[in-house]
Amino acid sequence: MKLKSTLENYIFVLPAVLIFTIFYIIPFLWVFQLGLYDWDGILPSKIFVGLANFKEIIFEDSSWWQSMWNAWHITLIALTFQNALAFLLAWACDREIRLKNFYRLIFFIPPVLSEIVVGMAWRFIINDIDGANVINRLLIGMGFPQLAHNWLSDPKTALTTVALVHSWKGFGWGFLIFLAGLQTIPRELYEAARVDGANAWSSFKKITIPLMIPVIVLVAILTVLGTMQAFVLIIGLVGGEFAGHTSVPVLRILASMRGSSRFGYACSQGITFGLILIIISFIQYNFSRKFRQA
Repeated sequence: MKLKSTLENYIFVLPAVLIFTIFYIIPFLWVFQLGLYDWDGILPSKIFVGLANFKEIIFEDSSWWQSMWNAWHITLIALTFQNALAFLLAWACDREIRLKNFYRLIFFIPPVLSEIVVGMAWRFIINDIDGANVINRLLIGMGFPQLAHNWLSDPKTALTTVALVHSWKGFGWGFLIFLAGLQTIPRELYEAARVDGANAWSSFKKITIPLMIPVIVLVAILTVLGTMQAFVLIIGLVGGEFAGHTSVPVLRILASMRGSSRFGYACSQGITFGLILIIISFIQYNFSRKFRQA
């Protein structure tokens, strides 16, 4: 009976294991194998170079690490501004306010829109149109002509502009997850705190934040993984496949494949990028676990 029960348990998890193996483990190993070769992606012949591609990425490819910094810059803004906005809006909609169901619908519209459509729409708003885009016209009309310039062409503002548009596009996902987490907190805790004389800030600090730590960690991990891999929105905004000074790792991988036809090198970039994301997620998880235990 014990053997039968064990076999039944394995049979239940077998489909998930097979799907994970076929669509994740095997492709990962195949891409890693291709990363050990110099291959143009067309001819069947491959030249084995060992770890030379990975060595070039780590020690020689400055454009790769610049793209990593660009992605991390966008991610930092998403972790702070985007998630703070999502949390505050979720906290507001969790309270008894008028039209809160309407707000929930409105806040979730941006995430379900196509990234390329959002990028092109914001490009129309931000980029120069006959010398003055929509934002610049507003600044000029408000009496700040000195602030008007091309936001996506200026290297000083382009990356931050992309990050803010990305935050506008993605905050709705965090909003829904935060709202679901807030609704799991028993209302009796707030009532007991109110009876004990706690004000709204004390309840927020002593009840809401501690109980929301697992949800905050989940949103932070999803934000890092999603933002670091963003590229469609950037293509729609900047209009170029390799995005110039707003290039991110995925665009660098595309550049290696389509620009220089180095498919083996692109595979090694993909493996390196995946390992970096795994390490970042592992660090976030361990940090959050220690924080909860403290």
